[in-house]
Amino acid sequence: MTTKLTLTMEDTVIDSAKKYARDNGKSLSDIVENYLKSIAIQDDTISEISPKVTRLMGILKVPDDFDYKKELGDALAEKYK
Repeated sequence: MTTKLTLTMEDTVIDSAKKYARDNGKSLSDIVENYLKSIAIQDDTISEISPKVTRLMGILKVPDDFDYKKELGDALAEKYK
């Protein structure tokens, strides 16, 4: 079920958020919903993660099609060739 939510914030924040959403091909509602989901999940699991790791969350950005297994395999092959 979807429910309408009204938020109050500065005009400049709204304008920037709308531009970000448009540039990324998403709706502002989707971005806000996904952000709220992510912080709710973090609250549930945050006690299991060390504070140092928590501070690093979200810093590393990789492409959507990034294949870490392939990259790891390539790196290990290069190291032990």
